[in-house]
Amino acid sequence: MQGTWRRAALAASLSITGALGGLAAAAPAQAQTVESGSVSFSGDPGDYITGGGSYAYATGNGDQLTTNASTDNSHVSVNVNGYNGDWWYLDFDAPGSQPLTPGTYDNATRYPFNGAGPGLSLDGNGRGCNELTGTFTVINAVFGPNGYVQTFDATFEQHCEGGVAAARGEVHIANPPAPAPLDLELGVATDGTASTISGKAIVHGTVSCNQPTSVTVSGVVDQVVKKVLVRGRFSALVSCTPGAPVAWTAAATPIDTTPFGKGAAEVSTDATGYDNEYQQYVTVYDTSIVNLSKS
Repeated sequence: MQGTWRRAALAASLSITGALGGLAAAAPAQAQTVESGSVSFSGDPGDYITGGGSYAYATGNGDQLTTNASTDNSHVSVNVNGYNGDWWYLDFDAPGSQPLTPGTYDNATRYPFNGAGPGLSLDGNGRGCNELTGTFTVINAVFGPNGYVQTFDATFEQHCEGGVAAARGEVHIANPPAPAPLDLELGVATDGTASTISGKAIVHGTVSCNQPTSVTVSGVVDQVVKKVLVRGRFSALVSCTPGAPVAWTAAATPIDTTPFGKGAAEVSTDATGYDNEYQQYVTVYDTSIVNLSKS
């Protein structure tokens, strides 16, 4: 039945940790505006989605196209916001978590209910298939990090509700090469101080980045003093800019009454910054032995 619906670590005196290995899991990619692209399709008489008509949209004609891919590049979505008020959604999904690569994907069913098989869906302007079968061919697919779609060219054919009438079309997406994601480096100096007045441990280091961002440096200092475990937390906020390491300093206050003292301490540190290119937080980690001297 057819229906009408809408989608509602140490080096010299510093321990350096890179983003690789400390990078938090990436969130689903945000929709990106297509710089150059087109979507066109038409239907046989009796096709519910198209009503037997033809539709064409292009960025060069004032239509807005957006796209995004899953972080494993197994799914690509293209949205059309037509200059004339039309709106359409187009989804291509590879079997399982396989990346979309050039080739033909037969026996596609309606995305996102396609299970382990390929998925496809064209819907919009208030119309969608409750069930569909179809096929699509990926001609070219180039992805960047975090679901960035650089190039995507594909053709497709779908049938609603097991019908003979079909909607057929093609999509072409061309974007600039993907910008580099935020790369954070965290350095923790192997020397620190223990205040004889406040009992606090003062630790320091550097952060480096490849794009401007505010970085929160936080962590825990653990030290055994006269067979007593002394622990304190610290935090600092620094403004990081590309080009040179930026220094940070923080004080860890003992949780209990025993103060930090002279000697080795274990410092566990993390640094978190916001990636403005991909709209997600990136965190790097470091665990170092720091020698505290009295001050």
